[in-house]
Amino acid sequence: MTTDEIELKALMLAGLDGDAKSHRALLERLSRRLRAYYKGKLAGIGRGAAEAEDLVQEAVLAIHLKRHTYDPTEPLTPWVHAIARYKLIDFLRRTRASFDDVPIEEADMVMARDDNVDAESTYDIKRLLQRLPEKMRCSIEAVKLDGRSIAEAADRCGISDPA
Repeated sequence: MTTDEIELKALMLAGLDGDAKSHRALLERLSRRLRAYYKGKLAGIGRGAAEAEDLVQEAVLAIHLKRHTYDPTEPLTPWVHAIARYKLIDFLRRTRASFDDVPIEEADMVMARDDNVDAESTYDIKRLLQRLPEKMRCSIEAVKLDGRSIAEAADRCGISDPA
């Protein structure tokens, strides 16, 4: 975990325990991050800082209102970015006219990329792999994640090649 993730999660947990000062600090720090995220996304479709600020306020309010749904055993930033992404999608749906001016070669920059997809995907994969039996998990990790051959994976995991 990054230092930023650790600090943000600590503020969230303190806020959930009733520490209003920590909760305010969390929302202020998240506001700065969300502002940069939305400005970057909206700049690609010719939208300005006012709309980014509206999205920041919507996302911060959603984080505040839905904070009870956060699972303290999980990382905080993927949860926050999921909320931010949904708020952006809602905004884009409400303002479909904004896509009329986006050149087709730039459309992927507006819609397709998410800054946290890799982190969220890695987290999801690890969580799903934990549900598998140990030898099956070992072999999948060895072949698909570590790039080993089937024979090497079988040897490493103590199973036969066909298994």
